[in-house]
Amino acid sequence: MEKHIDRELKLLTDSLEQMWNLVGRQISKSKQALMNYDKALAREVVAREKMCNALELTTDSRCENFIALNNPVAIDLRLVLAVLKINNNLERIGDFAESIAFFVLKHMNGMIDEAFAKQLRLEEMFDNAEKMFKIAKEAFDNEDTAMAEQVFGIDNLIDEINHGAIPILAQQIRKEAEKTEEYLYLHHVIRKIERIGDRCNNIAEETVFFLDAKVLKHPSKKFFRRFNFLQRRFGKFFLSLL
Repeated sequence: MEKHIDRELKLLTDSLEQMWNLVGRQISKSKQALMNYDKALAREVVAREKMCNALELTTDSRCENFIALNNPVAIDLRLVLAVLKINNNLERIGDFAESIAFFVLKHMNGMIDEAFAKQLRLEEMFDNAEKMFKIAKEAFDNEDTAMAEQVFGIDNLIDEINHGAIPILAQQIRKEAEKTEEYLYLHHVIRKIERIGDRCNNIAEETVFFLDAKVLKHPSKKFFRRFNFLQRRFGKFFLSLL
C-alpha cells in the first residue's frame, strides 16, 4: 500500500514539476519580450498559455483523485494540499506572463527608453521576481523551509519598487501627455510583476505549511480559507478526515 501511495505521490510531484518548468519559461520569455520589444517571443508566450491551463487541470484532477482514493493523512495530506495550492498559484503566474506579453503586442510602440526603464527599476524588479520563483521551486524540491523563507525578503523589495514606480510614471505622463495610455498600461505591467512576486510568496508559504505544518501570516484567516477551500472541494469526504 505504501509503495502504491509513494508512486501516486511521485506522479503528482512530477506533474507539478512540468507545470513549474513551463511557467518558469513563460516568465523568462515575457521578461525578454518586454525588455527587448520582441513581439515574436511575446506571441510564443501567448500561444503557450493554453498549455499552462491544460496542465493545471491535469494536476488538479490527479490531486483530487488521490485524496478520494487514498484517504491520506498527516504529511501526505499536507503534500497533496500544497501541490493543489502551488499548482493554482503557478497557473496565475502564467496568466500574468501572458498579460505582459499582450502588453508588448498591443501597447508597445518600440523599446522602452533605457534611462526611463532604469529609473523605474523595471529589469531589477523582473529579475527579482524570477529569482523568487527559482528559490521557491528549489525550496520545495529540497524540502528546505529556511530557503523558502528567503522568498519573503525579496517580496518586500519588489513591493518597494512597485510603490516607487507610481510617482515616476505620473511625472512622465505630465511630460509626455500624448503617451498617457502607454504609461498607464506600463503601470499595469509593473503591477503584474508585483503579483508574480506575491504568488511566489504564496508558494513559499505552502512549502512551509507542507513541511512544518505552520501557517504563516494571518493564521486564523488562512486556516478558515484553507478549511473552506477543502470543504468546497471535497464536501463530506473532507469532514470525515477531521
